[in-house]
Amino acid sequence: MSRAALLVLADGRFPAGGHAHSGGAEAAVKAGRITGARSLEEFCRGRLHTTGAVSAALAGAAALGVDPVALDEAAEARTPSVALRTAARKLGRQLLRAARVAWPSPELDALAARFPKGAHQPVVLGTAARAAGLGAEDAAHCAAYENVSGPATAVVRLLSLDPFEATAVLARLAPDMDKVAREAAEAARRARDEGPETLPAASAPLLEVGAEGHAGWDVRLFAS
Repeated sequence: MSRAALLVLADGRFPAGGHAHSGGAEAAVKAGRITGARSLEEFCRGRLHTTGAVSAALAGAAALGVDPVALDEAAEARTPSVALRTAARKLGRQLLRAARVAWPSPELDALAARFPKGAHQPVVLGTAARAAGLGAEDAAHCAAYENVSGPATAVVRLLSLDPFEATAVLARLAPDMDKVAREAAEAARRARDEGPETLPAASAPLLEVGAEGHAGWDVRLFAS
């Protein structure tokens, strides 16, 4: 396995389109649920242990070679919000474009052919990790990190939060990210052996509700 490949895949400068999405932070800021570093940390921790855990398990399963069509169906079933489904597929399509250039792979080509409008982002992430020679826990770590780094970066722009404070939030969440990634890798191995229906299905209703409201805003800084 290549740790350098993991760094490339998790790098915020990797052209996967994440910079245009706030992970629900923009709606949470407007609703007053994020007002500074402390509430950002609470938001990210909640997101990490719900939708983040689901994304990490899906990515881990894809990295193990579980059928991506079945995983995409599992991701769809675990995403009630139409707005979040749309965002996940847009992010998946952009990530797939970048990954096919970085790590050419028949599996990535097949995924692009099967989902011309984009597969769910965690499924693409795990398949890209597999193409890069990474394992389930690597893919899960990447998914877990993305689930908190996106909102943290967005809040720097939305609230003019000190970027040092936002980075400190991510540092404090590191043990949680490690735990989520380990558990997600275990869930991924179980899904490989027993089927995707065994994957976690934790939910975050406020994220879903916020996403639906955010999609209807006339003016917004982020796509989701």
